[in-house]
Amino acid sequence: MGNKAMSFRFDEDIIELVKEKAKAQKRSLNNYIEMLMAKDIGNIPNEQTKKAIEDAQNGIGLEPMEDIEGFFESIRNELTKK
Repeated sequence: MGNKAMSFRFDEDIIELVKEKAKAQKRSLNNYIEMLMAKDIGNIPNEQTKKAIEDAQNGIGLEPMEDIEGFFESIRNELTKK
């Protein structure tokens, strides 16, 4: 995702408080506001993730799970290989 310059108007007192918060976290004002916005909206899935979610909801590419313990064991085995 690219960056886009935008202009906003804020109350001066609010901006001063936000600048202090940004400075306390060793962030630029821009970075601090961007972090707050990202935190507020959460993670937005990309197109590949949206497709995977849609496929899963429609049962595409899913395999039935009959042995949950075996599934967890296979995951543990994969994790210990690394």
